[in-house]
Amino acid sequence: MDRAAKACTMGAAAIAVVLLAAMPQALATAEADDSLVGGATTVHATGRNAFSFPAANLSDAERTRFVIGNSFFRRNWVQAPASTQARDGLGPHFIARSCGGCHVQDGRGAPPDFSKGLSDPPVALLLRLSVPGAGAHGGPKADPVYGDQFQNFAVRGVQPEGVIEIRHSTVRGSFADGTPYELQKPAYKLGKLNYGRTAPGLMISPRIAPQVIGMGLLELIPEEEILRNAQVQAATPGPVKGRVNRVWDQPSQQMMIGRFGWKANVATIEHQTAAAFQGDIGITSRLFPQQNCSARQKDCLAAPAGHAGQGVEIDDQTLSQVTFYQSTLAPPARRDAQGAQVLQGQKLFAQAQCAACHRPSYTTAQALFPPLTERVTSKALLGQRIHPYTDLLLHDMGEGLADGRPDFEAGGRQWRTPPLWGIGLIEDVNGHQRLLHDGRARGVLEAILWHDGEARESREAVQRMSASERDALVRFINSL
Repeated sequence: MDRAAKACTMGAAAIAVVLLAAMPQALATAEADDSLVGGATTVHATGRNAFSFPAANLSDAERTRFVIGNSFFRRNWVQAPASTQARDGLGPHFIARSCGGCHVQDGRGAPPDFSKGLSDPPVALLLRLSVPGAGAHGGPKADPVYGDQFQNFAVRGVQPEGVIEIRHSTVRGSFADGTPYELQKPAYKLGKLNYGRTAPGLMISPRIAPQVIGMGLLELIPEEEILRNAQVQAATPGPVKGRVNRVWDQPSQQMMIGRFGWKANVATIEHQTAAAFQGDIGITSRLFPQQNCSARQKDCLAAPAGHAGQGVEIDDQTLSQVTFYQSTLAPPARRDAQGAQVLQGQKLFAQAQCAACHRPSYTTAQALFPPLTERVTSKALLGQRIHPYTDLLLHDMGEGLADGRPDFEAGGRQWRTPPLWGIGLIEDVNGHQRLLHDGRARGVLEAILWHDGEARESREAVQRMSASERDALVRFINSL
């Protein structure tokens, strides 16, 4: 790490002393109870900062690492050349200037505000691109001009790749009691392309930035438990037949079971972090050393690189600090877990067979396993009884949600079961309730109404519920 980066790290460490002094009260945990969704890592927090606290059981040294990683996660990167060499190298193409630009307050992004018109460019919504065929290691094959991700921003002197155009159609229906509802179905198109046409057969998949709490705990769920989920579902009568996605992990140079991403297309937080630095911000690393510039994008290729050293724009130590930060973000405790309406909703959740995919609980591994080390995660996450409500498997969710784009072993109608913990705090943190892979659902009930395919019977069970039962179900889910 160069002199400027060391100075920045030392400055962040000094800030850590001040910030950590204010943490104990917010991080204090009560006696073990059903509200502790992350075991001893759980924090009791609500409001704007509910997703931004470190695991409650980290050591002081680890909390310092957390604050340093937080600094690099939140602060903007700048165009090179710049005097701030620890943070230069933005772009040339990008969709955000920082990790926190998409994951605001470590929370969930939202689609553009269409009340402002299409001039409001997406930041926390990205479009994955691919063309027919398989790429490296069996993954998606990138478009030869625009790559595997569309970039709608660029640094000075470089053209952005274009603009994202979104149109909506209305899907109408009603519950069994006659109550009507309306859903918004988005359609995506690339416009004002600055580098010519895309390849024939281009496939587009929208992805909203999810909240990043509890990721380190999910990473430590034993692999055999994920495989067991698939085995149990395969042996159980009914439509729910989840499957794992086996994907390439760049840090360990091997195929692994995917756990992260909307299609379980990423296996480790370190891979996710490095890939997002490259794809979203244009920051190269040892793991992803090439800029996202195709041969046709001459201005992109000619743009100067940043100066972190080692021939890349973020060094290994800084990347590991950001990875550690994301790994140790704590899930917040449940609210009103024993309330009468919440308990009623919990029974309805079980009756509708929602838990077939949204498996409530696991115990994390008792020891770190390859490729995870203390460089990128914490032993404080080991042996924790957690309640994320996911099976981490792929499921056919029907044609209404389909993107038609394969991603390793995931098909065009398949999506990973997202964890539900913290879902009721998204509005507090981010000021909205936009759910599903592209944020089309305006709350929990709309997200359920989009369920189809393997989840059709569960959706239909919810459609038969009375208004008070639907309210209870939503209340339970929002308590998680």
